[in-house]
Order: sequence, then C-alpha cells, then structure tokens
Amino acid sequence: MRAEVYFAPAELDPASVQGAVVVVVDVVRATTTIAEALANGARAIYPTASTEDAVRLAASLGREDTLLCGERGAVKVEGFDLGNSPGEFTPEVVGGKRLVMSTTNGTAALARVQEAERVVTAAFTNLGAVADTLRSHPRVVVVCAGRGGRFGLDDAVCAGHLLRRLGGERDMNDGARAAWALAGVMAPAVDVLAATEAGRAVTVHGFAADMDICAQVDRHALVPELRDQALVPVGA
Repeated sequence: MRAEVYFAPAELDPASVQGAVVVVVDVVRATTTIAEALANGARAIYPTASTEDAVRLAASLGREDTLLCGERGAVKVEGFDLGNSPGEFTPEVVGGKRLVMSTTNGTAALARVQEAERVVTAAFTNLGAVADTLRSHPRVVVVCAGRGGRFGLDDAVCAGHLLRRLGGERDMNDGARAAWALAGVMAPAVDVLAATEAGRAVTVHGFAADMDICAQVDRHALVPELRDQALVPVGA
C-alpha cells in the first residue's frame, strides 16, 4: 500500500487524488461530529463549502426533515439549527433527518477531494472502522483539514494513529512518515487535543466538553463515505 498524508488541503493537487481512497480528517470537530450524527441515526450529511450553499441546498431538500448545521470560527452560524459540537447531535435531534453541514475547515477539505475514487472521513471515534475499510486499497491519501489552511496538530496525530492501525512498513510520503512519528509520542487524549490550537479555540468559545467526545477512540464502528454528494455509512 502507498500511504500519503497532507497536512492541509492546499498542499494537495485535487487531480492527484484520482484513483486513490481519500480520508478526510478534522478531529476538532467536523469529522467527529459527522461520525456522531450518523451513529445517532441521521439519514445523510451533505457537506458544503459555504454557508450560502448550505442554505440553498437545505431549502431544495425541504426544511421539514432537513437540519442546517455548522460553524464559523467555532461558533454556530446564525440561523442554523445546530453548530458543530458532537454532543448536540443526539438521536432525539438528528434521528431520521438529513443534515446540511458547512464548517470552517472540515467541509472545505471535503470539497477539494471530489476527484478521488472514494472519499471517507475519519476521527479518533471511528479510527478502527476506517482502518479496516482501508486495508484492501493500494493507495490511501489522508487529507488533514488543518486550521485556517495551515497545519493542525490534532489532525496530524490522528492521521498517524490511522497509519499505525493499518500496520507494517509501507511506501509513505514525507507527510505520512511525519504523522507516523507524531503518533508514536502523542496519544489520543483529552489533554492532548485541548492543548492544540483547534482545541484552545473551541474551549475559548465554551465548548471544552467537546474534547471528551473527540478523544474517545473507537466510540463508533462506522465509516462515513461520500456518495452522490452526501456522507452515509459504508454499507448503508
């Protein structure tokens, strides 16, 4: 297997993902929230790069069973139903609903990898399930959402732990080797995530409790996959 890690979407040429399985990682918090929502019964999640696109798509899908979700600068977008805190996405709130989501970093990263053979999302909460899905693929590209177009430690550490779950020596680019090394010295833990720039930004806005979910390893045994512009569980 060839494994590549890119620490921000801007590092990646969208055309270079052709023929690869792309894994988008945004631990704090979009891909954690995506896994949480699908595990709690959401029918599908439609990621959009802009809030304007989100509003238009939600209106076209029908607002009676569609929720608008997302944030800018860690704060819920005004007029949206939900923000980006995984704890908000309970079965009572999202069960049976379609979600349209737009976040500062995570959904923007998803928008850049549309040419891939497959696109899935990963966080610590579904790490094992994603690793199991990837083992048969000859080329895996992990795209970290990062923070503001730059390196994000939370995503890089998660990427490294994902590679370690896949096991063994592999053909890796420099980003993958760096992520592998980081995972060797940094465990998935609340204090580790809270100390990152992303964790601090979320905490400043009153969402420190989100780290308790973001740091839980293998909380869910599902893999969100992008199909027809919507994220649904693999096998659904």
